[in-house]
Amino acid sequence: MTKGNRGVFARLRLSSLRLRLVVVFALVALTAAVSASGIAYWLNREAVLKRTQDSALNDFRQEMQNRVATLPLRPTQEDLRRTSEEMTAGGSGYQVLLLGERAAGKPIVGASDPDVFTLADVPVSLREAVDTRRPVTDANPYPYHLFWQRTERGGTPYLVGGTRIDGGGPAGYMFKSLAAEKADLNSLAWSLGIATGLAVIGSVLLAQVAATTVLRPVRRLGEAARQLGEGKLDTRLRVSGADELSDLSRTFNSAAENLQKKVADMSAREESSRRFVADMSHELRTPLTALTAVTEVLEDEQDSLDPMIAPAVALVVSETRRLNNLVENLMEVTRFDAGTARLVLDDVDIADQITACIDARAWLDAVELDAERGVVCRLDPRRLDVILANLIGNALKHGGSPVRVSVRTEEGPGEDGPGEEELVVSVRDHGPGIPEEVLPHVFDRFYKASAQRPRSDGSGLGLSIAMENALIHGGTIAAANSVGEDGAVDGAVFVLRLPRDASAVARDLGTGTRQGEGTGL
Repeated sequence: MTKGNRGVFARLRLSSLRLRLVVVFALVALTAAVSASGIAYWLNREAVLKRTQDSALNDFRQEMQNRVATLPLRPTQEDLRRTSEEMTAGGSGYQVLLLGERAAGKPIVGASDPDVFTLADVPVSLREAVDTRRPVTDANPYPYHLFWQRTERGGTPYLVGGTRIDGGGPAGYMFKSLAAEKADLNSLAWSLGIATGLAVIGSVLLAQVAATTVLRPVRRLGEAARQLGEGKLDTRLRVSGADELSDLSRTFNSAAENLQKKVADMSAREESSRRFVADMSHELRTPLTALTAVTEVLEDEQDSLDPMIAPAVALVVSETRRLNNLVENLMEVTRFDAGTARLVLDDVDIADQITACIDARAWLDAVELDAERGVVCRLDPRRLDVILANLIGNALKHGGSPVRVSVRTEEGPGEDGPGEEELVVSVRDHGPGIPEEVLPHVFDRFYKASAQRPRSDGSGLGLSIAMENALIHGGTIAAANSVGEDGAVDGAVFVLRLPRDASAVARDLGTGTRQGEGTGL
């Protein structure tokens, strides 16, 4: 199938407005044409048949009065035959059959052409109607009437008529072929059928023109809406005319302009907020550096301080460290928001990396590690350390030991089958688990699971920073509750998934890879 054909079928798919317009136009035209053709055919049929019928019956009646009425009461068969031939001799186009009696109860028949018209061709119901004598009244001056009936023989329609002479004379029947009228009506039907087909084709063409006229602006509007959804906020429609579609285009342009202004305002405010947080964090680092140095001195001298002052000094030391961690986290978040975060890749033995992470924080006794050595991945070791420290520290703080860290590799999902190999790190605790209403928000910034505990030892940014570091690697983190054999919640589990080789992600970020040393975000 060519590209052009695919385009036509795409435009005429079952759900398309164009196809529906064409179908509606065609159905309306077909209904109107069929109705008009049917009415025209019926009227013409009745007019043709009635004209032929009236002409033949009137001529037959006149011949009966002029010729049959002069026959004797008991005519011979030869009289009937000769009279019937005389009745058809004038080119009337019908055959005649005369039925008389040579004696009571002894009928005789005379036909103009026995090979064409016999008594068997006369319907019984017609003979009964012709033979029935009706009482003579003021409303009915004649005892016998002329009756007719349409019949068919061998696929050819015929008109059969009959009457009887008053006073006991012979009964006469006429038999006229309607083949010529049928042929004329068939020609008329074909003409009306062709006209109906042309009307439907014309309606389809008109529907195409109407659909094109209506749908072209709609397609432009759809394309503009798609571009607007892709972030091209300067998209506008050309407006011409004063119809409803023009009003719709003006409304779209107005909505797009307002959206562009609001997005610009929001971007400006977001940039201002980001710059404020970054500037504030940088400004806080200088005094915090001095405070940290002072608190380190106070901490070293804490044992020799007055017992009344020692608790205050311990509080100052812990809060200074907490403030320092908060500022560092804020600076890291601003780098992610500003899009300046970069990857510095190195070949990392995952088991060694996790061991170094928990050893540096004195967690060896509280963490169980299930990881084989030799699983080497191409990742940013500093960012991986941040992720592991946040996940394991969060499990120890909120779930309690023992915390189990498991490492495995598996094939990641691909478009047409298995994708690239992934590193999967599971961090599981044995605490009370995470409430269901909290699970969707565990990676939100500054989210507090309980409104009654607005202040905690952490900054509220740890898990969100861990997620950002996973995303920048092209990975993700999922949080769930672990269910025991009895169906009860048996702790929380965080599953980190990272590509074993993040080189492609690093290239997309516009960064290279370096061995060994890490840099700032």
